[in-house]
Amino acid sequence: MAEEISTQAPRILAIRGGAIGDFVLTLPALAALHRAFPGCHMEILGYKHIAELGLHGGPVAGSTYARAVRCIEYGALAAFFARAFDLDAELCRYFSGFDRVVSWLFDPDKVFETNLGRAGVKTFTPAYTPIENGSHASLQLAAELAKIPVQIDDPVAHLVLAESALESARAWLAERDGDVGTRPLVAIHPGSGSSRKNWPVGNWRSLGDRAAAAGARLLIIGGEADTASLDYLEKKLEPHTPLLARNLPLHLVAALLTRCVAYFGNDTGISHIAAAVGAKCTLLFGPSGPSVWAPAGPNVTTIRAPGGNLSILPLDSVPLPTL
Repeated sequence: MAEEISTQAPRILAIRGGAIGDFVLTLPALAALHRAFPGCHMEILGYKHIAELGLHGGPVAGSTYARAVRCIEYGALAAFFARAFDLDAELCRYFSGFDRVVSWLFDPDKVFETNLGRAGVKTFTPAYTPIENGSHASLQLAAELAKIPVQIDDPVAHLVLAESALESARAWLAERDGDVGTRPLVAIHPGSGSSRKNWPVGNWRSLGDRAAAAGARLLIIGGEADTASLDYLEKKLEPHTPLLARNLPLHLVAALLTRCVAYFGNDTGISHIAAAVGAKCTLLFGPSGPSVWAPAGPNVTTIRAPGGNLSILPLDSVPLPTL
């Protein structure tokens, strides 16, 4: 039976692990909670470098998804995933300080849920659901919220950044690009969490050559896992003097993407961020089904490789936008 929603603005803790894309796919559910509980104080427990995106923007202008973020990688939290262990007193006070806890953690035996009850949590909503073929992942991730009741029918993730984040992008570009704004900025992110999801790096080089020849300034984005690809592209695209965004905080990456006229990437978390901030995205999909896993929205174009094999997706199947 669905609960009755109080008219008071509650304190809500959203617990979300997973990778960058998993977090962004959950934003429509967090936005729905904000609509259901206007003015609520929401905090996020998750991987801090990812969850901090929620401090720098929200579903609409002037909002943020979170008022505070706490790191899930905390030793004392381990006891909450075991039976009959003593629970950290400070964490008990932390959890019991929320009117509602919503968790997307996998907890099949309800050990975590039981321990949150021991800690003093009165209202707990388990929101984990395995993603299956069918409806968009964001809709599946929000499905369990119907028990509150909170429902969504739009899987589009929105991340409207705060002015402070946008200013950080302006400053970053100004330090590195004396003629910033004179050429349209085109972003390329060549990596992902799996080699099977990656278009060959040589194709990204050729795409960069084409974009530069059309008058674009290139922005190459990547993290530690993309070092080899970034080194290759930095060397091969050197004649075009690309800007390299290596290992930047995610809110800065998001802000830089708002400055781009186009973004090209694989099935990866950065692609979800690009779509959420409104960039015009061309996304290349291999083994994953884009109808479930691709960012939703009118600004997103997906190209599925033949047989799900990105190694045989030809360069001429990836068109450049009008710059």
